[in-house]
Amino acid sequence: MQRVLSTYRYCTQPLTSALLAEIAQAGISHVEIYCTPVHLNYRSTQAIRTLSEWIGQHGLTIHSLHSPTERDLLPGKRESGIPISISDPERVRRLDAVDEVKRTLEIAEQIPFKYLVQHIGGGREAHDPRKLDAAFNSLEHLTIFAKQRGVAILLENTLGELSAPATLRHFVADTRLDLKFCFDVGHAHIEDGVELSFETMRDLVAAIHVHDNDGEKDEHLAPYSGNIDWDAALGVIASPENSLPFVLELREQSAQAPSLADATAAFEKLEQALAAKRTAAHN
Repeated sequence: MQRVLSTYRYCTQPLTSALLAEIAQAGISHVEIYCTPVHLNYRSTQAIRTLSEWIGQHGLTIHSLHSPTERDLLPGKRESGIPISISDPERVRRLDAVDEVKRTLEIAEQIPFKYLVQHIGGGREAHDPRKLDAAFNSLEHLTIFAKQRGVAILLENTLGELSAPATLRHFVADTRLDLKFCFDVGHAHIEDGVELSFETMRDLVAAIHVHDNDGEKDEHLAPYSGNIDWDAALGVIASPENSLPFVLELREQSAQAPSLADATAAFEKLEQALAAKRTAAHN
């Protein structure tokens, strides 16, 4: 299992060399950087050049970036800024959102990464053909822009009908855009369940977001801290012939938690469970 840690856990604070050093010292070599202006000034060429130096110094690899969802995330806050939505039917706002996403993709010109994880809409949005048309207009341009920089765009299943697995599946089939998926276990658990959701997305899934919750709130807890049945979930999303990267996407619960030790323990539990399942499959 490839361990990837999302910096979403630290998105309310600046991304620093010291933090990246701590991640590397915890035995984690791949990261997904969650793009918010407070966390990473992705519009600054100098900031990206500095990040590239830090990544090299600490022996890390950027596996993926998570596209920004808020324009002005305030220090110490989450989801407090102006939404950035590539599915906004209002043309000026949509083009502005596309420009913001392009700035994150340009990071690949200095620091190579494989994937950009992208939301189609915000939280719990209803199915809306106008918004899907707007998303098509945005992604038609962004997929080309990304491919020119060696990046593939992964659409993530989020809460609500607009970006539910079935909607995303139909969207890709109807538009024929060159897109893959990031399957989010926690979001699937709250909505239609992990098994049904993953089966809908299976053949286009390139990465897995792993986190836990109580089935109602999007808490982003460490695996085995909520009520997801991880034995059943791993039976669906993991197979010997298809080893997908597991991106641990935790949310800050307090100033010190979850810790990097908690993250490492979560990875170890998942790896042990996967190993047990594979051993059982061979017997």
